[in-house]
Order: sequence, then C-alpha cells, then structure tokens
Amino acid sequence: MRVAVIGGGWAGLAAAVELSAAGAEVTLFEAARQLGGRARSVDVHGHRLDNGQHILIGAYRETLRLIRTVGADPAQCLKRLPLELSFPGAGFGMKLPRLPAPFHLALGLLNARGSRLGEKVAAVRFMRWLQAADYRLAADCTVAELLDRHRQRGKLRRYLWEPLCLAALNTAPENASAQIFANVLRDSLGGERADTDLLLPAVDLDRVFPDAAADFIRRRGGRIRLSTRVEQIASPFALAGETFAHLVVAVAPQHAAALLAGTAPASAEMLAGYRYEPIGTVYAGYPPDVRLPCPMLGLDGGTDSRLGQWVFDRGTLGGAHGVMGFVLSAHGAWDERDGAALLAALHGELEQALRRKLPPPLWHQVIRERRATFSCRPGLPRPPARTSLRGLWLAGDYVCADYPATLEGAVRSGVAAARAVLASGNDHG
Repeated sequence: MRVAVIGGGWAGLAAAVELSAAGAEVTLFEAARQLGGRARSVDVHGHRLDNGQHILIGAYRETLRLIRTVGADPAQCLKRLPLELSFPGAGFGMKLPRLPAPFHLALGLLNARGSRLGEKVAAVRFMRWLQAADYRLAADCTVAELLDRHRQRGKLRRYLWEPLCLAALNTAPENASAQIFANVLRDSLGGERADTDLLLPAVDLDRVFPDAAADFIRRRGGRIRLSTRVEQIASPFALAGETFAHLVVAVAPQHAAALLAGTAPASAEMLAGYRYEPIGTVYAGYPPDVRLPCPMLGLDGGTDSRLGQWVFDRGTLGGAHGVMGFVLSAHGAWDERDGAALLAALHGELEQALRRKLPPPLWHQVIRERRATFSCRPGLPRPPARTSLRGLWLAGDYVCADYPATLEGAVRSGVAAARAVLASGNDHG
C-alpha cells in the first residue's frame, strides 16, 4: 500500500510511523526545511531551544508509546515531575503527593497553600461531581460558566482551574469549551497518579520525537521530502510524479481548509470558520547563577496588570543555566507589546515572584506563533478523519474531537488516520 502524508508535524509523523510500522510504503511531504511543525527546535543565540515551551503529562499515552516505538526513551528525553503549581508572588502553592489516586488529588487540594478551606472543599466536590457525571456535560458551555456553576472561587480558581484551562486549551476560560476541559480533567486529575505528572522536555523537541520518527520511517523504506509544498490535491492522488492509494492531510487547519476546498468541501468549509489563539515565548539569557526554586514557576502575583503566566528554568531541564523561558498563552495584553517592552515587564514580574533584584538579561528572543492553536470554544465542530473523497484522510489536533490542540491530540489523530487507512486496505475504502 502506497500512502502519502502531507505535513511533517507531530500528527503527520504519527500517521507515517504507524503506517510504516504496519508495512505501508510511506512518502511524507513537508513544506518547511525541518520536521516538527508547531513543536520544533530552533537556534537562539547559540542555544538549541524550542519554538515554545511544550508541556506533556503522564496521561499522554499515545505520545509516549510512539516515542518508544521509534526508539527514543521517554525517561531520558522527558523530565517527570509531580504536578506542582507555585505562584510565590501570590502566596499560593499546590503539589500532588506520590500517593495512589484519588488520594493524591484530595490531599493535594486540601494541603494547597494560600487558599481557604471552603475553596478546597468546593474543589473536591467539583471533581466528585465530574466523576459522577462521567465527565460528560448535559450541554457545552464556557469554562468560566462551569466554574461559576460549581462555586469555584478564590485562589484555587485563579491558580488551579484557570491556569490549567489556559495551559491545556490555550483559550481563556471565558471563551473555552467546558466539555473539552472536562475531558482533560478526566484524563489527568481524574486518572491515575502518574497521569498527573508533568513531563517537561529535557532535550530539544526534535530529539524527543521528530528526529527518531524520521529515522524510523526511512529505515522501513519510507521517504521524507522536506521543502516540498503541496499546493493542491486531485484524485487520483498524484504528487511529485508519484501516485498513491491513500493521502493523509496532516497540516494546520487553516492550510487544510485551502487544500481541501476542491476535493472535500464540507471539511474545508468547517475548518474555514475556525478562529485561532497565539502563544508567545520569551527566552532570556541571564548569568548562569540565576536559578528558579523549581523548574516551572507561576508569575501571577495577584494583580490584573501582570502579563506573564509561567517561566521555565531551562538549566534544570537539561539546558544551559541562566536561560529562562517565559510562556504567554492565548490572546492578551502581552501580544500588544514589542519585544523590548515585553521583556522588561516579564523581568519585573520575575523579580516580584522571587522577591529579589536580578541582573539584566544578557540576551533575549521573542517567538510569537500567531496561529499556534485553534480557539477551543464551546460546540466547535471537529471534522472526522474520513473525508467525503475516498482515500483522502485528515489528521491534526483539530481532528481529535475529545482533546484540545495538544501534542497528544495531534498524535492520536495521526494514529487514528493511519489505522483507518490500514483497515480500508488497497480499495481506497
């Protein structure tokens, strides 16, 4: 079976790996000069960093499975840490103990520093209600409405639920889908203890999956064509002088909408209506003796004027000491600042969180992904993997209907598309 995959992000790579492992002959086309899509490595001031600080969790089972499949070792390339949320500027902290579920969550909530007992009890009740409802809502609404309905207030709302929503959905709680948020809680806080662990890349993202995936595909006779943009699709599927039995489109939704317009108009029309959210990453190189008390620190000091959300200490994650990565999710005031003004504000917020003066950064780099993810809103239609044209399939985080735009969603969609291709056989079914 000859299969073409358009797009070398994590969804396209997942599809190509799964197909190659089953013996299909795969050719992957990628418009850029490197693989990885929106989760790739870049060179910044002599450091190999990522285009954004991506976070995985222990519940990302398909991602972890494929990392092992291609010969990489999650224990070596990912730093596993118990979930810890620390906002020193606001006096809030929460860390889940290494206890069996659900005791780890209950004790973590009850021991949360800086929140009132009533908030903690309400949070436990909220999780119990979700569990009793099997994490299914009668009707989708915004995350803010769901939290209001279940009386989630105070510091636990501001420093637990709302940051989790932003980190997972990259959409502000007042706009984000409560059902998708509930799905995330089901697979993380509602799962096994290990599911809640943070898995922070200890090497650059290319080494976590894309590089090993490319080697895996080539070893099984597949081909990877970089710097090769596919402008249009026609049936039968002929690309670059080759004909394929199946074609998997695994590009970002805005590009998929254009590619599918002439062959799968229903999917194209659905994707054309999507809105998008940005992600900003500000890397700052401090002297090597500048360290954070933990690898991931919250910057919200309790004031509405703050810009920062999280800062990561790259030195504790296997990188150069003194390199900090500030993360800013979704639309906000941060996106209106130029690089210098943004760095100055984040530097001040880091000083406030650490309660000490810091030397000025030696260098900085601002990376803005304007369309980093689709805006994960209530009732957002999601296309299936199978399109209206036989043999034409979709993969991408927007196809994984249960999940927001995450690496796990991308990988799951790629695996699902590959398995659908394999199940259909050579008859284009």
